[in-house]
Order: sequence, then C-alpha cells, then structure tokens
Amino acid sequence: MNEAELIALYFAPLAGEGGLGLRDDAALIAPPPGTELVVTADALVAGVHFFAADPPDRIAAKALAVNLSDLAAKAADPLGFLLTLALPGDWKPAWLEGFARGLGEVAKAFHCPLLGGDTVATPGPLTLSITALGAVTAGKMAPRTGARPGDALYVSGAVGDGALGLALRQAQLADAPAPVWAAALAPAQQADLVDRYLTPRPRLALAQALRACAHAAMDVSDGLVGDLRAMMRASGTSARIDLRMAPLSQAAAAAWRAEPGLTERLFCGGDDYEILCAVPAEARGRFEALAAASGVPVTAIGMVGPASAGDIMIGPDGAPLTFRQERFSHF
Repeated sequence: MNEAELIALYFAPLAGEGGLGLRDDAALIAPPPGTELVVTADALVAGVHFFAADPPDRIAAKALAVNLSDLAAKAADPLGFLLTLALPGDWKPAWLEGFARGLGEVAKAFHCPLLGGDTVATPGPLTLSITALGAVTAGKMAPRTGARPGDALYVSGAVGDGALGLALRQAQLADAPAPVWAAALAPAQQADLVDRYLTPRPRLALAQALRACAHAAMDVSDGLVGDLRAMMRASGTSARIDLRMAPLSQAAAAAWRAEPGLTERLFCGGDDYEILCAVPAEARGRFEALAAASGVPVTAIGMVGPASAGDIMIGPDGAPLTFRQERFSHF
C-alpha cells in the first residue's frame, strides 16, 4: 500500500479533532484559556531504546508513554501528539496493526489524540519519534531549574524496576540464564519487572500536586542518581539523599537483598519514568495530601542544599556512596 493508504488504515482512526482526519499537512489546536503550551519530543531506535523483537503494541505504548512522562514532570495535561515513523522494508501489516493498537490504547487512556506526523521508509532499523503537546496553567510549569535550598526531595512510585526488567528481557531474548538475583523472585514478580520495562507508567495524575506545590520537577528516565544530579546542576543547588529511603517494589527489594551489588543498577539504570520533584517545607503536607488523592505514592528521600555543600548519596550501610556511571547516556 502507499503512504496515504497506510495512514488512512492504521492511524487516521487515532486522530483527534485537531488532527483534521490526518488529511492535511498540519494540525490545528487551541490550548485552553489561561494555559501555556508544553512541548516535548523523544526518538526511539530499535536496538537502542527497545528490542526489535518486542511486541509492536508495547513498542508503540512505550514511545508515547515516555513523552507523556515528560509532560507529567512539567505538570502539564496532554493535548495531543505527532508521530514520525521510519519503517524498515520488511514491515508486515500484522506488525503495524499491533503498533497502531498499542498506540491507540495509550492515547485513549491518557486523553492524548494523534494530531499528525510523517511516515517514511528506511534502510536502517525501525525508528520512531513522538512530539507531545500539553497545557499547563500559566506560570505553573515545574521546571528542573527551580529547586531551592531547604526543599524536600520526593520521588513517585518505585525506582529500579525498569533496569531489572531490562536485564530479564535481555536474558529472555538471548535464551540465556536469568541473572542470579532472579532466583529470589517468583515468576509473577519477574514478569512484573519485564512489564515495567516494556510499558512505562506516566505519572500524569500527579500534575495537580506539582502545579500546586513543586518548585522543580523532572522525570526519572536515565536513573535516579544521575537525573537528581542533573536537576541540582540546573538549579545551582546540591542534594543529600538517603537511598535507603528510596521506594522499591517488593521484587526490586528482594533482588537487592539477594545481590547487594545491584545498587548501581537500581539507582542509576534508568527506565523508571517516575517523577522527581523539589517541594518547599511549608508545602509538604499539601503535596502529600494531593498526591494521595491522585493515587500516586510519593516518598521523601532527601533535601536540597546549597551548591557549595556538594551532592551526598547515603548508601545501604549509612555511608556516602559514589557510582561509576550515574545514569544512562547515549554518548
């Protein structure tokens, strides 16, 4: 089929009103009165951000979810997204059907319709890029530059699951033995970790709490320690955090007990897509109440200090801890 037929069959059903049925070269949207636009983009490449053998619906779901996580970290509500899809020559209709289905499920769940984009052929690996648009009350976006000394540092959900899930997924696809620590987990726990890697959970429900209370926020995509340092550098501050307080799922905690050497993978491995934020002391009670009302658990893990204090990460033995590689990096 040609490009127009491909778009009409697989993607036009996902289009929102602003997408004009995907029959035009652009979308037309009007942000709600009193709001500002938040725009974010992420590219995903087979063999780098996902495995080519991953289910197509999970590839699509992850591509949109990681962008929605960026909107969540800015306290924005989704308006829609643009998709650029570069398909290798061996694509099959069944694969694209699954991809469109997974994309549509996430778009519907988070009220983020498709607005347009581009579809091309590529001789290289499958590559896709999503640009997501959101709206935030004017003046209420939570920048990563806003942390201030005295702020409490919170993280949502649980960290480390994505990195452990990646290790399990690598073993599955290589038909290799699972990591040693996996023996401490039930099969259902292992499956949950793989699912956390394949399908991020964007914390959009936390947007109201961030708008009301947070000085700064960012999503934890490349590892808690590295992303924390990035936010402190951007803010001109430092942090003291206690990794013993960091929220872990039962599966991640069991894996850590079985293999204490997992510390770096848990806190620097990435693929968490949780929210890290800085909240002033006087707003902590309100922030925790709003987070509870949203259904998103949050955990205080430390405090922001002046830049001169330097970052301090307290490890499992109560002593300051350093890491060889603090976050995932492409370069």
